[in-house]
Amino acid sequence: MNPTTTTPITAGLLRGAADIEHTSNGVLVHRLPVGARRQLADPQLAMAESQPAGVRLAFRTAATVIELDVLSTKRHFTGLPPRPDGVFELFIGGEQAGRAIATAGTTITVDMAAGSVDQQPGPVSTLEFGDLGARIKDVEIWLPHNENVELVALRTDAVVEPAMDTPRPVWVHYGSSISQGSGAHTPSTTWPAIAAAAGGSELVNLGFSGGAMLDLFVARAIRDTRADVISLKIGINIVNADLMRLRAFTAAVHGFLDTIRDGHPDTPILVVSPIYCAIHEDTPGPGAFDPGAFADGRVQFRATGDPAETAAGKLTLTVIRDELSRIVAQRVDDDRNLHYLDGRELYGENDFAELPLPDQLHPDAATHERIGRRFAAAVANLRLLPPPAGEPGQEGRPVRRCGRVPHVPANTGSTTA
Repeated sequence: MNPTTTTPITAGLLRGAADIEHTSNGVLVHRLPVGARRQLADPQLAMAESQPAGVRLAFRTAATVIELDVLSTKRHFTGLPPRPDGVFELFIGGEQAGRAIATAGTTITVDMAAGSVDQQPGPVSTLEFGDLGARIKDVEIWLPHNENVELVALRTDAVVEPAMDTPRPVWVHYGSSISQGSGAHTPSTTWPAIAAAAGGSELVNLGFSGGAMLDLFVARAIRDTRADVISLKIGINIVNADLMRLRAFTAAVHGFLDTIRDGHPDTPILVVSPIYCAIHEDTPGPGAFDPGAFADGRVQFRATGDPAETAAGKLTLTVIRDELSRIVAQRVDDDRNLHYLDGRELYGENDFAELPLPDQLHPDAATHERIGRRFAAAVANLRLLPPPAGEPGQEGRPVRRCGRVPHVPANTGSTTA
């Protein structure tokens, strides 16, 4: 049967997004609200927040065929292997039922040696998911975590309705490209997506490639987003950008936490320090490409700072872990819902020996799986999340609801870590 019903793509069909922008082609998804975007002056963060990591189209339908027209933006770097195409994953009732790739689209070619950027427009791609069965079903289409995508049209052979309100608790997570999913093969296999599935939570992923810099406009976005638990993975971008010194870092962490607490006075917050990363454990940033590897067509990173400069306040991962632990310990007497997790519990030196970071900075797919499972176990051990409504153990446990949900539930019609 041909899909003859076209459904407008609105905010009510999206989960995990803060905002949508109507373009000349269709709809561009944003993970930061418009107020935050007005304040960001970093092209890297602007690119990352509009890559829909953790964002899903969610709806109910009896359709046997679903077509989604998309315009992807592909980024290529001269002299390096092609970056993998973004993957669209279809889930029915929580079970994967299909995958698709938009092989065409706009291409941006970056020549780092020449300092040039060339952009070439490309065509819209049509993704088709068929043989879905004629029963009423809950459908989610996970959008690529590593590619900018404009959603052009949604067509089906049956009526589409917004998904029902989810009973799952909402988990808002903030972090770097590791949290956005760099190195994962698909959007549902980034470590936050794996942890959310294992823990039965509704993910709002605020992992930004090269952009986890403790910006207060991000803290305000988290403050205003509904959440049952919040996790903040802090450190790697600040070190490899050589962004600040210890004195400024301490104040920035306190300010970030204070701002979130303005909207979430009692919501559990888990502060997570960086996973193990050998190049930055005791060597400050800035991080840089390894020129020898680059000449061979490989991406490898190295730390270029001087370890002796930590005495003057330069930051390493070791310094950041110590300071985050100290800050949480200092605040916990007045904030019993604040917790700390050493990132090496998720991926440590022994893990690095077994599953090394391929580019010395980002995990591979197997490591995403390990981190996600361990994070879910840590959250369960700390009892930070209430079980979904109606599940055993829910009775008598308060469900925290603060602020707005970025289209969760839907009940209305790089080069750095």
